[in-house]
Amino acid sequence: MGNFSYHILRLGLAVTFIWIGVMILRDPAGWAGFLNPWAFELAERVLPFSIGNALKATAILDIALGGLLLFNIFTRVAAFLAAAHLAVILITSGIDGVTVRDIGLLGAALALIFFDRS
Repeated sequence: MGNFSYHILRLGLAVTFIWIGVMILRDPAGWAGFLNPWAFELAERVLPFSIGNALKATAILDIALGGLLLFNIFTRVAAFLAAAHLAVILITSGIDGVTVRDIGLLGAALALIFFDRS
């Protein structure tokens, strides 16, 4: 039964990351609105490219992580990167009615890292 749970967890995260990546690619400007003002200003000062391009890169990262999880390739590494990515999202976006789901996704990514498949 544990192996089945592992695949449900992995596939659920995979679909979520791929879906969000596609949504960001379709409307990067709309997703910039989720950043806290301090994070937006910091990104504008620090990044050598536009926020829009940073969001497109984030979308590609999301799709890549989702693909690794989908095909069960470097799953623990992908889950670790997903957890780190979600932690950064929570820090830069804050926790509100929209981003509260990221806490659940973070928990799922952490569970996947430590899932015992023996």
